[in-house]
Amino acid sequence: MWFAASFGMSVALQMLEVIIGWSVYSHQHSALDLGWIGLAEFVPLFVLALPAGHIADRFPRRLVLALATFLGAGVALGLAAITAAGVHAPAPYFALALGAGVTMAIGSPASRAMPPTLVARELIPNAMVLRSFAGQGAGVIGPAIGGLVYALSPTAVYLLAAGALLAGALLALMIGPGVGAEPGAAARREAATLRSVLDGLRFLRRTPVVLGAILLDLFAVLFGGAVALLPIFAARYLHVGSVGLGALRAAPAAGALLGALFMLRRPVSGRAGRVLLGVVGSFGVCIVVFGLSRNFELSLAALALSGFVDMFSMNIRSTTSALATPDALRGRVNAVELVFISASNQLGAFESGLAATLFGTITAVVGGGLLTVAIAIGWAGLFPELAGVDRMTDLQPAAAAPRAAQ
Repeated sequence: MWFAASFGMSVALQMLEVIIGWSVYSHQHSALDLGWIGLAEFVPLFVLALPAGHIADRFPRRLVLALATFLGAGVALGLAAITAAGVHAPAPYFALALGAGVTMAIGSPASRAMPPTLVARELIPNAMVLRSFAGQGAGVIGPAIGGLVYALSPTAVYLLAAGALLAGALLALMIGPGVGAEPGAAARREAATLRSVLDGLRFLRRTPVVLGAILLDLFAVLFGGAVALLPIFAARYLHVGSVGLGALRAAPAAGALLGALFMLRRPVSGRAGRVLLGVVGSFGVCIVVFGLSRNFELSLAALALSGFVDMFSMNIRSTTSALATPDALRGRVNAVELVFISASNQLGAFESGLAATLFGTITAVVGGGLLTVAIAIGWAGLFPELAGVDRMTDLQPAAAAPRAAQ
């Protein structure tokens, strides 16, 4: 049930994200507007994720997930309404993109905290692959369906997304109460203080192996991401329209799915830290190739390969975090991780749009890919604990911070 609920929510949000961007760009033809959409999706994550993480550690995670998904359905219906009314001004789309960010901020910490508690410890690496598989599978299906349906009826895309979100909410409610869905008695008694909300940040500060993994994703994808600029490549350089945009947007997720299938058969068994740095550098190279390509097939291949190597990065990072974090803090640590991931995606979208406006689209993408390669090379010196990780299953949960005397 968790997999189906998470998958349904992710498919719908992916549809919304790609089609909001295409709708605004097709009306305004502004790279900076694409950046504003990314910023609108990031702001609520930045503001709400930490409190939402505390909620996920205090209240039934399945109910928190269901509530957030119902909210997302309302956002999708709002987008359907303004599209049917023929609204072309970007402001309403920015406002509803903000609503999509609220949905992710509330639901994601609860959803991400559940898989490690639903399986035995030795199966956590595979559970993390399946968690990524759900997200990346949605990344293939959501943009592809979104692009195809948009070509037939823009309003229908948002109605379809609303239906998927409602289905995901109902499935979340069907998850049976258990270790992965309910907090412990101590967590339920914990007061919602500023100190307790910030416990995830304090834990990361004391645990460099987790902090290094999360920061690596932040900086690598912040500079190396090209997703926000895909509408420009589809329209200006590759001339493939909304259907081609859907294919370009789905290509990284398709590559990630292949990576997930590969890892389920041949998981990373040793030298995990070095493998992590290697695949991040490879991701940067793929982005450089994409930025220089003027061939649709080569662009698809570069994006797909970037998704394939990024799946290894995501799995190593998420497994490291899951194994090194005590369950009482998983919601809050996942909330902090969500802020960092969102900074690398949504805030990265704003950075990409701004860089493309200031320096040109090609310079922004190629330069970002080269920066990602440089980050991967220098990271071992900044976080030797992460680079030195061998077998991930040897990691043990770090102790929670001691409480001050009351």
